[in-house]
Amino acid sequence: MTNLNYQYEGLESVIDFVRWGGSLFRQANLFFGHGTDNAFDESKVLTFHVLNLPWDVPDNYWLSRLTMVEKQLITELFKRRIESRKPAAYLTGEAWFAGMRFKVNESTLVPRSPIAELIAQRYEPWVNPEIVADVLDLCTGSGCIGIASLQAFPNAVVDLVDISADALSVAQQNIELYGLQEVAFAIESDLFSALEGKQYDLIVSNPPYVDQIEMDALPAEFQQEPRLGLEAGKDGLDLVRKILAEAASYLKEDGVLIVEVGVSQYYLEAAYPELPLFWFEFEQGGEGVFAIQKSELEVFQMLLNERKLS
Repeated sequence: MTNLNYQYEGLESVIDFVRWGGSLFRQANLFFGHGTDNAFDESKVLTFHVLNLPWDVPDNYWLSRLTMVEKQLITELFKRRIESRKPAAYLTGEAWFAGMRFKVNESTLVPRSPIAELIAQRYEPWVNPEIVADVLDLCTGSGCIGIASLQAFPNAVVDLVDISADALSVAQQNIELYGLQEVAFAIESDLFSALEGKQYDLIVSNPPYVDQIEMDALPAEFQQEPRLGLEAGKDGLDLVRKILAEAASYLKEDGVLIVEVGVSQYYLEAAYPELPLFWFEFEQGGEGVFAIQKSELEVFQMLLNERKLS
């Protein structure tokens, strides 16, 4: 890494530090992809966190002069970002998803799923949001998808399920952050194992789906995230196979399964060409999210059983 100069003499204003941080991050060849996609937005996240500023501030705030303590705190945060390669969200302890702030730490992935766009659309036309009563967020991590989905469903309760007790501790904090203890429930479970007898109108999941080749090639920033939330075998489908095989039993009659598999879409289509998966297209970026109805999953389960018998 290039030797960086952390001396901030002559820098006074908010915009001075955001610009300087962006320059430092570019010199350090950092990778971005955890809520920001460029060095200067990443610098803004860290600077505004120290100054406790909202993302949108009047233009004149950019020219505000910083105190010596503020300058020192921002510089230290820039240095930690560069030397640790931790995503900004782990340094600030929070991330934004679907217009909501969520607590995060190294036990959870940093929220960034394109499913946020489906939430904004209230998952229509796949479900009728006014009558959705039960939602399952499988492999929930911080709980962001399930909690944000309540924005779409005024009459719903949501189960936030994960195998990681540490991740569920963060999800519980986010439940309490929004006062949702009566409608959102953190449940420790290996996929569906602790959900016997439950059925849902919608199961939505962003499970681990990174294949071995991609896992080995991930930038340092992604290596900071829990491997449990990323790694999913040689083709990235270890958990997705189980979800497809079992989900129908946990869906109501008109229920729908929505799953993000990212770049493992290719492997999934090759493995199950007979599956009638609907693949979403996203205006705001992202790929590899499919939907399938319970009735279609039941046919798939019959095919799986026939394969086992033959």
